[in-house]
Amino acid sequence: MMKTLNVGMLGTGFMGRTHSNAFNQVGHFFELPYKTVLKCCYSRNPENAKKFQTIWGYESIETDWRKIVERDDIDIIDVVTPNHLHKDMVVAAAEAGKAVICEKPLAMNSQEAAEMVAAVEKAGVPSVVSFCYRRNPSVALFKQLVDENRIGRPFHYRATYNQDYTISEKVPVGGASLWRLDGKVAGSGVTGDLLAHSIDTAEWLNGPIEKVCAHTEIFIKERKNVETGEVTPITIDDACMFLAVFKNGSIGTFESTRYARGRKNFNTMEMNGSNGACYFNLEEPEYLQFFRYGDPQTGQKVEEDHLTGWQKILVTNKEHPYMDHYWVPGTVIGYEHYFINQLADFLIQMAGGTPVYPVPTIADAARTQKVCDAVIQSAKEERWVKID
Repeated sequence: MMKTLNVGMLGTGFMGRTHSNAFNQVGHFFELPYKTVLKCCYSRNPENAKKFQTIWGYESIETDWRKIVERDDIDIIDVVTPNHLHKDMVVAAAEAGKAVICEKPLAMNSQEAAEMVAAVEKAGVPSVVSFCYRRNPSVALFKQLVDENRIGRPFHYRATYNQDYTISEKVPVGGASLWRLDGKVAGSGVTGDLLAHSIDTAEWLNGPIEKVCAHTEIFIKERKNVETGEVTPITIDDACMFLAVFKNGSIGTFESTRYARGRKNFNTMEMNGSNGACYFNLEEPEYLQFFRYGDPQTGQKVEEDHLTGWQKILVTNKEHPYMDHYWVPGTVIGYEHYFINQLADFLIQMAGGTPVYPVPTIADAARTQKVCDAVIQSAKEERWVKID
């Protein structure tokens, strides 16, 4: 008989929606060892909690998150609150013996992340941090090509994550929508919010980063606080650029900003190697571009000169990662499906099965946090910073 796992959702914002949808949909697309039930959702605002309950089908609501964590009928705690709350919630959930799902960035800093790792490992509970872009089929295919040695020896890695939604000085800080501009709540700006994704996928595809050299910028120094009405200084980074040296000897460039006029969710990654190259752009998420040059076994050139060039692969065939769970070839899936794929892999892994790819754990996310901290330190001290 299929075991039921009851979910406690801590947070009712944008990420609460994506995670709730995944719990509702995952059993429709994947054959799983568990059935998930939306048991209780938390918001400190009871009206928000009630509205969220009605839309997504939670059995109950709570305005004290600790009461959800303490409930005996809750199996999974899903943390989708602002960043400054992550540590206390994850530690409490682990100590209560719950499986843990947490949004990124994991914590405010590496010290908090280390405490979270210690709590999860001491309790021995399963965990996953929501680096959802690993579960895009095109990015998963990128990983497959790397593992098949179709890139060969890597030389360059390039990552860009650009948006434009805070470009106006009239955009306020704080509140449910713009807490990411508040350093006391978010910890960092684009480094933790956007580059954490870029760093996670870079290390997943290309191995660990050894050292970084960064520069950050705050373009608008003060903004009106939406809750207090006061003009307050901005302390988080609006833009960040850094150089990286990977352990395998390749070099990388990373760029992120919320001031790239015209860019909405421009998340790109490119890797160039001896056998070939790959390029991905989240604004065209169903495509992976691949340059095939050397045979993965011999390294010898495989194409005639007049046929050499970039391939634009439509990643919708059943042979591609995850796509055998969805529609017919040529029909694409969307952003919400990355969370469904991630949850499926997590549940399969929890039961001892073999997921498409192992999920990033709290410990993996703590590693990403360490790189983010090194980037911020490098920008502050204007020097190269090595990463343990």
